[in-house]
Amino acid sequence: MDGYSVHFEVFVRKTSGASWTLEMASENRVAAIQTAEDLFNEGRVAAVKVTKETLDEESREFQTVTILKLGVEEIARKPKAQADVQPLCVTPQDLYTIHARERIGRLLEAWLDRNHATAFELLHRPDLVEKLEASGFELQHAIQKVAVPEAHARGMTVHELMRVFHTLVDRAIDRLMKDFKRGVLPDVDAEGFAAAAERVSKDPERGFLLGAGVAASIAPAQTWSEKVLLLLDLADAAPKAHAARAFALNALEQPLAEILESKPGLGDLIGKGLDLGAGLAAMTRLAAYEAVESLVGIEPSVAKVMPQLAPPAQRLAKWLATEDFVEVRTALGKRILRELNGPRRLKPGDAEAEIDVLRALAMSLTAASGKLLPLEDVQAAFSARSKMLVTGDFVEAYLGQGKTSFEEVEALVWLTENIIGAANKRQAGRWLKAVVNSLRFEKEARSLDNESAPQRLAQLAALQRAVARCGLVEEDFVPIQTKLGDLGGLIEAEAKVAAGVARANAPAVQRLTVLLKLACGDSAPLGPAANRAKAEALKLVRHDSTRSELAAAPDQVDLVRDLIQQAGLAA
Repeated sequence: MDGYSVHFEVFVRKTSGASWTLEMASENRVAAIQTAEDLFNEGRVAAVKVTKETLDEESREFQTVTILKLGVEEIARKPKAQADVQPLCVTPQDLYTIHARERIGRLLEAWLDRNHATAFELLHRPDLVEKLEASGFELQHAIQKVAVPEAHARGMTVHELMRVFHTLVDRAIDRLMKDFKRGVLPDVDAEGFAAAAERVSKDPERGFLLGAGVAASIAPAQTWSEKVLLLLDLADAAPKAHAARAFALNALEQPLAEILESKPGLGDLIGKGLDLGAGLAAMTRLAAYEAVESLVGIEPSVAKVMPQLAPPAQRLAKWLATEDFVEVRTALGKRILRELNGPRRLKPGDAEAEIDVLRALAMSLTAASGKLLPLEDVQAAFSARSKMLVTGDFVEAYLGQGKTSFEEVEALVWLTENIIGAANKRQAGRWLKAVVNSLRFEKEARSLDNESAPQRLAQLAALQRAVARCGLVEEDFVPIQTKLGDLGGLIEAEAKVAAGVARANAPAVQRLTVLLKLACGDSAPLGPAANRAKAEALKLVRHDSTRSELAAAPDQVDLVRDLIQQAGLAA
């Protein structure tokens, strides 16, 4: 139809007497009607209707016709109070608040990306406003997208609210263009940022005026990183006086925060094409620069995961470490938390690397907690992320194919060490217990084809100690330790390790030392094997020849005494 644009909207009423809410919008009439009928026939709604919305290209107004209505009749409602139906923004100044800028950024995200700009710049640059007006339907579609849900939430018609928003936008554009033509917008490059900030600091419109100067100053930048560098150059030139400095830096915080909130802006700053894990690591290094740098110097696992920042990002990171850009740092920290609480994998296709990244992020964000984020929020985020690591799909991918059961137990112990949350620890303990109690693990433990009995006992002892260190509660790790101890007892009984050591052709002190290491859980798991070694050590320590050797070797006495105490043989 020439001069007209048509689409169809499906509205539903969840319960009798409830208000209509928009379920979907489509240019396909059949799809809209089919969706409405399916919703009603399946009993998911009390009523449903489909409207045909026709936009007159000349008048820019919609004509609404209901083409389908199913369900209960509409119940008359009392008109809402006037205060309830006022739009969120009623003056041009309202468009400059943080919440309004965030919404503008979402509504015009594609257009802003194409023009390499932020919502802050759009609100302060006459050239961008003119370009948006000349772009065709971008502005109209943005107003329509925000007007539809607002109208239904406030009991107004879409057309009425669109007229209100159009009037508001026109007033804001007129204000910006008039100030530009009058020459009242400051040129911070020519005047100097500090001088401009101090000059306009007493003006009632000081935020708008200095924002326009900042937007014009960063307009020539060809990349997002260049924009950041230009903003930091302005920050270096900020006034020294406290009041004027706080006002000036606040004008820079707004575009900085918007650049870091946008995917293209952040990607250009920290690196493009990063997976979520690498991206979060870079964001953490950016937001908690000092804490991460300290950890990198002392913790190899953190140094391995944390990517190097490019020079623009390093310069910004040093600014974020100060108290000048607290809001930017906080916004970046909150974004990190949102991603950690989200469903996306940190390292798709590499479960082991995912655990390494999560460990490094946990250490870094915990070290930076307080200044960057509250510690309880960090712990809650990692508890939620840990829940993903104990699901069947992740554990199966993590263990993979080709691992021995010993390697699976070691991998699960490492997994258990690196998750938090009582429920998550319990689930990890169940996976660990299932492998340790499996017939496959027992067969591998008792098979000595490639290793000797003492070597296998030492492996079981190391696993037993690791199980106790990985954060499981006693009722979860004790049964696992007992099973490892029982397997060690079977291996020792078959090979007669303790008896063989006791009767070996070696000095008594040397044999006693070996037996005591078996008895204290160092060279054999605690349980039957350690108990038999303890019995042999008791027999040996009572021999006069052993005491004579100890007397002749005073340098061995302290070691033997410590081992005796560890083995529980001290009187």
